Amino acid sequence: MSNRRTGLILDFGGVLTTPLLPAVLAFEQREGLPQGACLTAMYKDEDGVRITSDLERGVVSQGEWNEFAGRMLNVSADNLMGRIFGDLRPEPLLIDAAAAARRAGIKVGILSNSVGLTPWDLYDGYELERLYDVVVISEQHLMRKPDPELFETTLKLMGLPAEECIFVDDTEAYVQAAEQLGLAGVHNQDPKQTVATLSELLGVDLAAS
Repeated sequence: MSNRRTGLILDFGGVLTTPLLPAVLAFEQREGLPQGACLTAMYKDEDGVRITSDLERGVVSQGEWNEFAGRMLNVSADNLMGRIFGDLRPEPLLIDAAAAARRAGIKVGILSNSVGLTPWDLYDGYELERLYDVVVISEQHLMRKPDPELFETTLKLMGLPAEECIFVDDTEAYVQAAEQLGLAGVHNQDPKQTVATLSELLGVDLAAS
């Protein structure tokens, strides 16, 4: 990879945060739900898949999603999204790597599928607008990953061509969608390995303090 890349685009949940699945499993345990109940309801059930996609595109509100999912899971709808992801924490290795990339003159953007912004805000406390050059939250553009147009919108805001950018996501299908558009893709499964891979691709030691 001799051509230096000048842009880094990061997913948010599961990249700049701790992994999503353990948080969901902990929620299920707290609520007395069988393991996998949330994933089955929201990502395998046809209606669940549809409303979750609508939420990511801003077609339905988080409150509406909470009501639907509460009925599906037979749990209280009150702040349900916040309860499901309440155990998420910042992932310092990748947050620090993003800061190191910016110090090295690399543009760093966020491209995140929304889970709604109210009543619970996944992004609260992360200072995205201050710490990153571009922030794209799917609902604000009425699209969702893996829509090619959403990647193209992000690239336009970054002011960079796809070939100069790297995209990092914890969902492999979204990484593949980015690669089809010419971005270099990194599937985040282990933050330490992701930082090492990005350091190699960018030619910058992102693990350095």
